[in-house]
Amino acid sequence: MLVAGFPAGAWGTNCYLVAPAAGEECVIIDPGHQATQGVEETLAKHRLKPVAVILTHGHIDHVASVVPVCGAHGVPAWIHPDDRFMMSDPEKALGRTIGQQLMGELTVGEPDDVAELTDGARLELAGMEFGVAHAPGHTKGSVTFRTPEQADVPPVLFSGDLLFAGSVGRTDLPGGDHAEILRSLARVCLPLEDETVVLAGHGPQTTIGRERSTNPFLREVAAGGPGGGTGAAPRRGL
Repeated sequence: MLVAGFPAGAWGTNCYLVAPAAGEECVIIDPGHQATQGVEETLAKHRLKPVAVILTHGHIDHVASVVPVCGAHGVPAWIHPDDRFMMSDPEKALGRTIGQQLMGELTVGEPDDVAELTDGARLELAGMEFGVAHAPGHTKGSVTFRTPEQADVPPVLFSGDLLFAGSVGRTDLPGGDHAEILRSLARVCLPLEDETVVLAGHGPQTTIGRERSTNPFLREVAAGGPGGGTGAAPRRGL
């Protein structure tokens, strides 16, 4: 499997392009603020043809380039229904004004074709399978995408803003819920194999095993505690 990722825009949001191999169809995950050029450059570099955009959640730093990317390639965008409104009304999703200067750089609205994600769904896209897990807490409609186990290839979890290297997503914006994100960590992340590679919405690559050992939120959830004790790392993203 080919995974090509790059951080984009003012928030350094990771956008990923996933394909079985170079020269084949691909899926684009979270084309956020100022991601369009990076998407096009990565498509050209690896000779990829996009078939869909899939979104871990609706915050503007993850969806700002959905309309131009989907429009340029005639592909649908997949998002959980609880976060769908955010594509058209990002300020309501954040509970504050984004700012006129930044809003001038954003394409607000939905692409022509939007499909809705459900918990437990199996997306068959570009010759690959992605398991969908609803993981509320950062937003009500947050989801993760996971590739299946394969011989000699560790599974990959695209965790969005649920789980980061050393931290978790913030819960102080509209739709956020600290207790809910801890339940999502316990339900979605703790059962995964240690070798599962975690590609998050912000920051570096990690693994479930590393986070199980070092992430203060995941450690306390695993121990049956509230999560995120003293010394917890700052949370990233919107």
